[in-house]
Parts: sequence; structure tokens; C-alpha cells
Amino acid sequence: IYVRVYEERMDLLRAAVIGAPGTPYHDGLFFFDIFLPPEYPNEPPMVHYNSSGLRVNPNLYESGKVCLSLLNTWTGSGTEVWSPESSTILQVLLSLQALILNEKPYFNEAGYDKQMGRAEGEKNSVSYNENAFLVSCKSMLYLLRKPPKHFEALVEEHFSQHSKNILLACKAYMEGAPVGCAFGYRRSEQESHQGSSTGYKIMLAKLFPKLVEAFSDKGIDCSEFIERGI
Repeated sequence: IYVRVYEERMDLLRAAVIGAPGTPYHDGLFFFDIFLPPEYPNEPPMVHYNSSGLRVNPNLYESGKVCLSLLNTWTGSGTEVWSPESSTILQVLLSLQALILNEKPYFNEAGYDKQMGRAEGEKNSVSYNENAFLVSCKSMLYLLRKPPKHFEALVEEHFSQHSKNILLACKAYMEGAPVGCAFGYRRSEQESHQGSSTGYKIMLAKLFPKLVEAFSDKGIDCSEFIERGI
């Protein structure tokens, strides 16, 4: 997680959160603007997600709204809600990365957690993960085209380091690996036999050359992926 603060406005911050391995958000970059209201820390910070008009997660809206108990934008109790005595911005950032951008975001939707472990719920979760990865890839294309101000160098450095992982994951998913399971992230036997849906593979095959082109435009060597003609 990378954070920058405005020099003349210490109440304004911008954070870049990297998606964790084993999730449909792996290797992605997600940007959040944070405003500390005058009542802070008696009131929680206000957080806006830079969505590029894309819905990557049940808790992150196209409008930029972030649903999180810690921000008092969702129901919660005890340590889940903001406490002026103990809650911190670091806690908010880690919640965004670990609780929202998690392995099975489908179950973040209100009431859907009851479906966890049931065949239909797990099937829906796999479909949601496929779509979440597709949308995450689209957001990468937006970031490469128009990186957030003052984060241009970070965006280029991040994708120069992660582009190979991203493209190898795309290849693995097109060959049927479940989302988040590339590079040895093992799931249950039942999940690993489900494979990727045909529609998902078709959509990914259309996105793949666009990612290769966008990375190449930034001077990143993608020749091994071009030569394979995938």
C-alpha cells in the first residue's frame, strides 16, 4: 500500500492499494482518495474509490462510494465500526486490501455470506471472481492510459514489475485455471475441477492482446507473449 499526502492539505491523502495474491485482484492497482473531516478522529475519514466507471467489487461502487463498517458507511458492531480512541487510517487501508479486495468478494454482498459453502453460492462466487478479474484488467488499461496525478512513476514501475505475472495468469485462466489459482495458489479439489467458463475465456482472449499492447507501449518487454501468438 502506497500513500501520499498533499503538502499544503494534510487532511487530503491518496492511497494506491495492490491486490493481494490468491484473489481476483492480484497484481492490480486500486486508488482511493481520503479526506479527514474537521471532526477527525471523532468522525471516521471519508474515502472515495477511483473507479474509472467500473464495478470491481460489491463494496466499491462506480460512483466511488466505499461500503465499509469502519467508515460508518455500512452496518457493524464493536471493533468493526470507527472508534476515535483506537481506529486508524492504517486500519482502514488494510481493511480495503484484506476485507474488501478478498479471495471471494461475491460473499461481501449483503446476506450472501449465508450461501458460503453451498454449491450454488460457491458456483456464483467463481463466476463473480471471473468477472472481477476481467474488470480489474480493464482498470489496468485505464491506469496505464491515464495514471492518477503524482502516481505516474508508481504505475509504470508497478506494471513493469507485475506485467509478466498478469499475462501468465491470463494464459493460465484461458487454459482453465480458476481465478486466483495461478502460480501454485491451491484451492479445494472441487474448485480446481470447475475450470473457467467459456464466456470468460472468450472475454479474456479479447483483453489479452490489449494488455500486451498497453504494456509494450510503456516500454515493457512482452515479446514472449507476442511470439506465442496467444
